[in-house]
Amino acid sequence: MNYRHLAFAAVLICSAAATPALAGQPRAVVELFTSQGCSSCPPADRLMGQLARDPSLVALSLPVDYWDYIGWKDTFALHGHTTRQRGYASARGERQIYTPQAMINGVADALGSDESAIENAIAKTRGNALVLPVSVEVSDGEVSVSVPAATDGRRSGVVWLCPVTSKAPVKIGRGENRGRTITYHNVVRRWVKLGDWDGTAQTFKARLSDLADDNVALADVDRLAVLVQGGGASKPGLMLGAALTPLPAAVR
Repeated sequence: MNYRHLAFAAVLICSAAATPALAGQPRAVVELFTSQGCSSCPPADRLMGQLARDPSLVALSLPVDYWDYIGWKDTFALHGHTTRQRGYASARGERQIYTPQAMINGVADALGSDESAIENAIAKTRGNALVLPVSVEVSDGEVSVSVPAATDGRRSGVVWLCPVTSKAPVKIGRGENRGRTITYHNVVRRWVKLGDWDGTAQTFKARLSDLADDNVALADVDRLAVLVQGGGASKPGLMLGAALTPLPAAVR
């Protein structure tokens, strides 16, 4: 499959006290739209493994479902990831989507296997993105996310909490990657909307138990990503703030 093949369609330590997310502000959020059924994606998936080890990045894999028809149903794909990718295309005035595509800070894209292009996109967007230092605490079975007041005129954003599986090898039985075992990194398993940020200092909360559903068990989640993003679900915009924190087994 050619990479432009088009589709239509912070250390967290467990304790009895509140536990803050890792300190420091990320320089970029990198979202990789990938698929187990895409033969062009494994190089991007390997690169994601490198990016996921960079503490200055919130690097996330978002498996899509639109390649399932060619012989292998992606075991991590969410239709919501396909919808999100289409939303980015709509926001950018584009009609088509592809894999592997990387979206950087919500406003720039690059071929997901091109490290240099991703770094260039980070550099171009860094001055405007991630202006809000987001903090995350986990205590007594609850996640608490604090977003500060705006200082630059921005007054709105959506706050998302994403359960993440940090490393997951998959043996692929059919399709274009048949016979291969591919490891996926920082796989987003769900999107939980915590609320709308209105430019004031706000705290959002969720129970850990509410992060599981029929498709993912809390035991499969070992990281939490938080994104504060302009725009809306139908047309995602600039990343205003982000955090990625480990979730030890002892609190799951």
